[in-house]
Amino acid sequence: MASYRNGRGPAKVDRVQPASSANLRASSSFKSKSSNVRRSGSGVGVRDSDDSVSGRVRVAVRLRPQNAEEMVADADFADCVELQPEFKRLKLRKNNWDSDTYEFDEVLTESASQKRVYEVVAKPVVESVLDGYNGTVMAYGQTGTGKTFTLGRLGDEDTSARGIMVRAMEDILSNISRDSDSVMISYLQLYMETIQDLLNPINDNISIVEDPKTGDVSVPAATLVDIRTHHDFMELLRLGEAHRVAANTKLNTESSRSHAILMVHVKRSVTDMESEIPSDNYHSLHMSKSSKPPIIRKGKLVVVDLAGSERVHKSGSEGHTLEEAKSINLSLSALGKCINALAENSPHVPVRDSKLTRLLKDSFGGTARTSLIVTVGPSPRHRAETASTILFGQRAMKVENMLKIKEEFDYKSMCKRLETQIDKLIAENERQQKAFEDEIERTAIEAQQRISEAEINYTEALEREKMKCQMDYMESIKKLEEKWMNNHSKHGTNGFINGNHGGEGSDHANEDVRELKIKLQKEMTLRKQAEEEIQHLKNSQLHPTEAGVNADVIKLQSLLDEETRQKQKLEEEVLLLQSRLSQLAFGSGQPRNSQLDNQSNGERTSIANLHEHVGLQKILSLLESEDPNVRLHAVKVVANLAAEDTNQERIVEAGGLTSLLALLRSRSFDETICRIAAGAIANLAMNEANQELIMAQDGISLLAMTAADAEDPQTLRMVAGAIANLCGNDKLQTRLRSEGGIKALLGMVRSRHPDVLSQVARGVANFAKCESRTSSKGNKNNRSLLIEDGALPWIVQNANNEASIIRRHIELALCHLAQHEVNAKDMVSGGALWELVRISRDCSREDIRALARRTLTSSQTFSSELRRLRVEI
Repeated sequence: MASYRNGRGPAKVDRVQPASSANLRASSSFKSKSSNVRRSGSGVGVRDSDDSVSGRVRVAVRLRPQNAEEMVADADFADCVELQPEFKRLKLRKNNWDSDTYEFDEVLTESASQKRVYEVVAKPVVESVLDGYNGTVMAYGQTGTGKTFTLGRLGDEDTSARGIMVRAMEDILSNISRDSDSVMISYLQLYMETIQDLLNPINDNISIVEDPKTGDVSVPAATLVDIRTHHDFMELLRLGEAHRVAANTKLNTESSRSHAILMVHVKRSVTDMESEIPSDNYHSLHMSKSSKPPIIRKGKLVVVDLAGSERVHKSGSEGHTLEEAKSINLSLSALGKCINALAENSPHVPVRDSKLTRLLKDSFGGTARTSLIVTVGPSPRHRAETASTILFGQRAMKVENMLKIKEEFDYKSMCKRLETQIDKLIAENERQQKAFEDEIERTAIEAQQRISEAEINYTEALEREKMKCQMDYMESIKKLEEKWMNNHSKHGTNGFINGNHGGEGSDHANEDVRELKIKLQKEMTLRKQAEEEIQHLKNSQLHPTEAGVNADVIKLQSLLDEETRQKQKLEEEVLLLQSRLSQLAFGSGQPRNSQLDNQSNGERTSIANLHEHVGLQKILSLLESEDPNVRLHAVKVVANLAAEDTNQERIVEAGGLTSLLALLRSRSFDETICRIAAGAIANLAMNEANQELIMAQDGISLLAMTAADAEDPQTLRMVAGAIANLCGNDKLQTRLRSEGGIKALLGMVRSRHPDVLSQVARGVANFAKCESRTSSKGNKNNRSLLIEDGALPWIVQNANNEASIIRRHIELALCHLAQHEVNAKDMVSGGALWELVRISRDCSREDIRALARRTLTSSQTFSSELRRLRVEI
């Protein structure tokens, strides 16, 4: 009986670690490279990109946890599978002393959450489908290892257990426009080499059609349903699961007896904002933008839940179930042959040996971006099946696909738009021509009048200037004559006057010198007296009585001896605890490659299960130690534990959150401890229940105080990340702002460090999104709290930031703020309107561009302002 199925799942893991750089690297390696595709401007109706993008099949392995039967049957045996997720390796144990090592693109442990599995395996493929590529996500493995749980889990009772199908449709619906885009699905099963429609069971013999020109494979007879909401998709998925064939075997109580194929057809409208012809005015610019036809991108996502491979003597299949098992194994064998041929670059690939391989022709060696997840179990009884599954994944990693983007030109709508535009331009040209002629005539008349007035004024001014120059000249001559006469009259008595004047100056100078000498002498006397008085006071303080000195020395000596004894005792205890804590936190120094040494000396204790060996309460008690080194080691251990989703609830229940907040509340500010504590709080703040506890314990005020005291960018990044997580909670917005959370978040931009700014931008985007959601429900009618706290100037300033992650968050924040009409006037006066116009034209993401366009056209304030400025969207 397997632990994975729609009824049951693995150990509960709610979220992916927020600070996992490995996850980000894995996601970026799948990233669609649509910018590298060269687009042709030819007149064909459907076009493929001239440049194909190479894309290897990406393979991830997921380990299923032990079920109840295996815990009893395999209690005396070691698991045959050992995972090393940090190195993306899997070890398959042959015996107690030998094992084989395999490397994959991603290794997922038994505690990996459904969200993490989706983000590292399927999300990059979904993003490629939204960009116009075909994509495939497939699960392969022995029966009962969790393929259906990974792909098709609905998550009705627990949303964190939702599978790849549900999460992929959520992403697709959130990134398309309901007005111009469409999503169509079909749900099939391949049962006993017959293709059946799970949405219409009567349609039970569907044929496969292959395009002779392009080689594309399709099933046109399958039911195709238009999906408008996520609720519609969930209802169809439940209907299909009800019709899928399943049986009870010894290996699985609900073993899938058919291959399930979900096909999602996405059609998106793309607006190309690049101008072909340089223009200097608005009309030529508008024409250049309209010269390209609208582009429609079509992508197809195929999610394949393969039936599990099984051995008849282990599954106990008989009768009709035996025939089903034979059919399943034959189709999987045909798929394995195709993978082998592609991996070895064989000239012949036997895709026609099975309908399964024909359906997956585009997924392996074709033009689709393919992601494969292989599921294995830990039981040593099924080592042969596990080894076969691992080898299948290894061979699949050698398959190269050539990705191609497909786009259609919508010439009809383009012609209609251009005809309308031409009619408008002709009428506008006639009006402008008439207005131009009238303006020329009026300008000529005004110019003639101004020339006449200027000539008259010039003549009058010239006469006035001439008279003025003559008067000035006569006045200058008169003054020179008077001056010459005065000088001539004084020539005879010049010596007497100079002599008299010189004597008086000498007497005055001597008198001033004497006064200055007297003042200087007084100043020096006063200064000397002050210095003598200060020296006297110092001597009186520095020479106390001998008896007092002896008494104080004896008293201080006794206190010092007592303090020394206490300190030595505490240092011994601290060194003992610190040594134990270091061993538990960082592992013993034994070699990692010797399994015999590990068995004899014991395996290295990891941080993830540290609380089981020492006790979580003991670790948390060390956070209150007076030794800074002990506190530092303890807070590092708690932070590492908080990074694991499975440990967070235990940390909070044991009072760990309170202890971490107490470190921030401590008056002795140690920035290293505060940085690590803030990082742990940021991890805990990913959970909605923990967010309310953080607010209830005055957490936002403590984070704001830490942000005000910190200078290190990494400390500010941790604090900003914690506040950004709190900003995503609708219930806490008013309290978050009233306790200074928004002010603290905006205050951290002083660092100017890109990591800090990206967290600030994420927090602003989360806050704006929550406000937009609240406003759409009618629960908020006031102006945005972000605008009231003065965030708008910074948002506008960084809307076109060079860092793409900062720019994307700010663009989303602007779009969410603009959706509330009460913010429109402030955004117009603050310059945000022009940024929204730029986003609607130049943003690299189509969903953000579409959101900006809808916001500009739906707002009365924005629309009237754009009409006034004669700007069209």
